[in-house]
Amino acid sequence: MMKDTKIPYKIYLNENELPQAWYNLRADMKNKPAPLLNPQTHEPMKAEELSGVFCDELIRQELDDETAYFEIPEEIRDFYKMYRPAPLVRAYCLEEKLGTPAKIYYKFEGNNTSGSHKLNSAIAQAYYAKQQGLTGVTTETGAGQWGTALSMACSYFGLDCKVYMVKCSYEQKPFRREVMRTYGASVTPSPSMETEVGKKILAEHPGTTGSLGCAISEAVEKAVNTEGYRYVLGSVLNQVMLHQSIIGLETKAALDKYGVKPDIIIGCAGGGSNLGGLIGPFMGEKLRGEADYRIIAVEPASCPSFTRGVYAYDYCDTGMVCPLSKMYTLGSGFIPSANHAGGLRYHGMNSTLSELYHQGMMEAVSVKQTDVFEAAEYFARIEGILPAPESSHAIRVAIDEALKCKESGEEKTIVFGLTGTGYFDMLSYEKFHDGKMSDYIPTDEELEASFAKLPKME
Repeated sequence: MMKDTKIPYKIYLNENELPQAWYNLRADMKNKPAPLLNPQTHEPMKAEELSGVFCDELIRQELDDETAYFEIPEEIRDFYKMYRPAPLVRAYCLEEKLGTPAKIYYKFEGNNTSGSHKLNSAIAQAYYAKQQGLTGVTTETGAGQWGTALSMACSYFGLDCKVYMVKCSYEQKPFRREVMRTYGASVTPSPSMETEVGKKILAEHPGTTGSLGCAISEAVEKAVNTEGYRYVLGSVLNQVMLHQSIIGLETKAALDKYGVKPDIIIGCAGGGSNLGGLIGPFMGEKLRGEADYRIIAVEPASCPSFTRGVYAYDYCDTGMVCPLSKMYTLGSGFIPSANHAGGLRYHGMNSTLSELYHQGMMEAVSVKQTDVFEAAEYFARIEGILPAPESSHAIRVAIDEALKCKESGEEKTIVFGLTGTGYFDMLSYEKFHDGKMSDYIPTDEELEASFAKLPKME
């Protein structure tokens, strides 16, 4: 298979081509995502009701469905320049090994110290906290990439950082924990005895390995009870997806530079931040009727919000202290099996992506984790990058789609998001290599029991 000499292995934008503004996908949606609701009154949340939890500017971004572009402050752009623009890579070696006529590109977000795309929003949220004169922030983290990114961002701005880490990840990924501590963050396995909601969850689920929903509850409680603190979130919220649009904006600019139009765009999906960030500008074109793309969200079979969840209002956290969001959800009390090795452990999905999926604007598939790690190993041996388990969900489906092209002879262009590296996930890789990794898929009965506990809406 001959390399296309017109397209380099890596497409880099220069610093002057770095996007100057984040793109708000909601501005181009005729049917907007449903608003966050007050959990007591079931009325739409107002800015003042959120001000005790989130930073003021982040609340403005969260609630704004009309403004298409938000200017990126100069100080954040200067920070971005340390690791952005990130490369868009043509996977020539993978194409050749698969023997496919498909053209495969991946946007690599692992070329920073935190090891993932999470830093794109962490630095923005830390900046706004500092601008507001806050002392520190609290947060949750699942696989650990978000906590690592936020601890790095807080260190840069001189903010305290308190992280509640999903207990199974805390135990499986001690080195990720130590990177956070190196940057000055305190890290607590969740659920914990530090908070009232943590104590309640442990009483109801003794020995639980935790979930993002649990960790969110603890982080929110800690923030609202600590003067000078606010809570920041690494996924799910629209403000996070806004910041992550830098991924899609760069991807589109790099493709446009060489006149390349993708047919299929693939991203892994947990809470939705990286997926929404990658597809944002392309989905905007689709919504405006300017172009069409096949967009695929890939989620774990052990936590299948899109493919087996219900579209309903649900709590954003297990402790049921956060606002209600209309989303595809498995129920706020759903806790993935402890054998689930990667991140993507959230029970629901971003409200904007949920509405787009509900409208039929995108597809979703779920994949088993042994298949995911098989794809991760295959990719590492061919392309030379050890991918994070989360990213490897997208790799799995990108390979599957490329093989379909091989069967049909179609020369489709595939773009997927490689959200980060897997160097802190070696215990999971070890389980896979030793044949100790198993697949868990929740039963219909388990999901129905969780759905039965969804909040009753009038």
